[in-house]
Parts: sequence; structure tokens; C-alpha cells
Amino acid sequence: MRRDPTSARAAAAVLMATLPLLLAGSGPALADSDPVELPVARAELRANESCAAASERPAEREPWTIRALGLSRAWQQSQGAGVTVAVVDTGVGTSIPALAGRVETVGSADDDCVGHGSFAAGLIAAARTKGVGPAGVAPAARILAVRGTEERGTTTPDLLADGIRKAADQGAKVIYVARALPTGREELTTAVAYATRRDALVVAPFAPDTVPQDKAEQGKEEKGKAAPLWYWPAAVPDVLSVMDYGAGGDRPAGAPMALSADLAAPGIGVVGNGPKGSGHYLGSGSSFAAAHVAGAAALVRARHPELSAAEVTRRLLGTAYPASPPRLDVYGALTAVLTDAAGTVPKQPPAGLPESPSPAPRHRAVLVASAAGGLVLLVAVAAVVIPLGRARRWRPAD
Repeated sequence: MRRDPTSARAAAAVLMATLPLLLAGSGPALADSDPVELPVARAELRANESCAAASERPAEREPWTIRALGLSRAWQQSQGAGVTVAVVDTGVGTSIPALAGRVETVGSADDDCVGHGSFAAGLIAAARTKGVGPAGVAPAARILAVRGTEERGTTTPDLLADGIRKAADQGAKVIYVARALPTGREELTTAVAYATRRDALVVAPFAPDTVPQDKAEQGKEEKGKAAPLWYWPAAVPDVLSVMDYGAGGDRPAGAPMALSADLAAPGIGVVGNGPKGSGHYLGSGSSFAAAHVAGAAALVRARHPELSAAEVTRRLLGTAYPASPPRLDVYGALTAVLTDAAGTVPKQPPAGLPESPSPAPRHRAVLVASAAGGLVLLVAVAAVVIPLGRARRWRPAD
């Protein structure tokens, strides 16, 4: 978009058009021309906190994430119809208009006190609605809500592992896991293997979003310790791990390193649904970036139903924008021509030498050439010898 250097009014209009709907860490959103304050999505609640309420503030303008992911073009190829995405999180509210008629729940997962699972589900599959800017990556996909935490968001490796297995048993083709834990390697590796055998693609954040407030103050023995190098289930080889970035392509200062993440997707200053109603929340973190990738996986599985979960992963990775880590390219994943299992361009067959021709024609040619050469030589000798013989009357030389 070009700016007119001679017009301050035009420059201001362009600036307002290109600002993201929300800025990470601030909370204000732009809805039409009026700034709107949105509540912030949380991953956990303290014991004395009330459950998250419905937001009374809907976001009417299209958020930056839709443009960043190129969803307008991607939706022309696929909207995720026929694919079920499991949300292993705090639950998903069943009275969210943008998800109406497309949410199934397992056990108590229909009650989302925290609101994190509902927010993530909206990023994955919220329908496009007239007059509402935000929409999910796969607005026609179905959501399977599976509880992977306690009521207020605390979790354990066993809870997450149980949620992954339940999601696989229910036939989910994509399983979004909202948490990253420093422990649980054995439990979560086993659970992911269980899901993989059922052809489910597991997507998870590469690291926790933030340190819970009630755990921020650690004892003296914890001070100076380095952050864990691996988080689970993201570190399991079959899991697609995701990091977050903001509208400017940057990550916040102090954010964990993400050299081991498989993909990066929008996750800072994003807009999603609340646990009920049509209002919206503001959220930031790798868990929300992973939700965007889960939605993209649903689009690919809907457009290419013949692909296995592993092939979908290779397609998402093979078409991503070059970066460290690579950045999700939804449209490319849907349309790129990748015909081999490794997700690369078709391999050319090895060059082969033509079969050796039969030696018979060559032998005949050699014989003919030799005979002709001998005949020419004989004629040349005769041309010299005969005149000399006649001149000497055929007498021998002295």
C-alpha cells in the first residue's frame, strides 16, 4: 500500500487501515472507527477467581491474522468441511454463535470456566458472519471439545495424555493440544503414538504461553535455573510444534527461543471468541499460534482427503515461507503441486544409457570398406605397374 507524501489525511487513513486489530499487551481493538477494549484470554484462573464471562464487545473489523495467513484466497479452495478438529483444552462453550451446531463434547468439556478452549476453538473454526471481522481458519470444520485440564486450567501430563487418546478414539483427524509441559515425556509420547496410529495429526505449542501468575515467585533454589530445552507433547517427533509471532513479524522481548519449533503462525494480539455469546477476547501466545496451524491442517485434510496425517505435516512444512522457523503459508499448502511422499517436487527418473546396438551392421560396414579400399589400392598399383611392364616388354629389370 502506497502513502501520499503530500497528504497527511491520506497517510493517516493508510496507517489506520494497516494497523492490526489488536496490539500485543495493550488490549485496545479497532472496531470501525471507535476504539474498543477487549478482555484478555487466560490459560489458568486462581482458585478465588470467577469464571470467564461472555464478552460484551464484538470486534467488527477484520483482524490482521486473516490477511497475514491469506485466508481470503485459501477459503476459495477449502473451508474444512467434513473434518473434525479436537480441542484438548479447558473445554468449549456450546452457546457461541460462531460455532453453533458444530461443537461436540466429551464428558464435561461443554463447560469452559477459563475460556481458553473456546478462544482456541474460535481461531480454528469460527464461522464467517456478516458484520463480524474475526473468523476461524477452517470456518466449516467441526470441533470436538475434550477436557485436558482441571476446571480452572491447571493440568498434568496424565490429563493431556488422556485427552489425546479420547480425541483419537472419537475419530478426530486433527488434535489440537493447548499446553506445553516441562515433564510428561513418557505419558505424552505414548498418547501421541496412539493418536498417530489412528491417522490423527497432533498440533501443539512449542513452549508455554506465560508463567502462571500464582507460580511467578519461585523459591531461592529455583533462581538462576535455565528454562527447559524441551516441552511436551511438542517435543514428540510426530507432533507439529508451533511458535507465535505478531503483526510486525516479531516476537516479544524475553520470549522463549524457538529454534526447535516446526512452524510459526500468528499468535500475538489475536482475536477469538469468549466462552459464550458473540463477543470477543484478546489473546497472545504459542497456544493460539498452534490453533491457527490446526485450522490450516483441517483445510488441507478437507481438500486432500487421500493424504495421511504424516503427509499433511510434510505439506504444511514443505510449503511454508522460508524463515527460522518456517512460517505457515495456508494457500500454498492447499495448492502446491507436491506429488511424492516427502513433500517435494516430483523426482526425475535416473538417466539411463541406451542399449548397445547390434555389432553386425558395423562388421558389415568394416568388411565393405576394407574390400573397397583394397580394390582402390589394386587399381592404383595396376595403373603404375602395367605401363612400366609394357615399356620394358615385360622383361625383368637388370
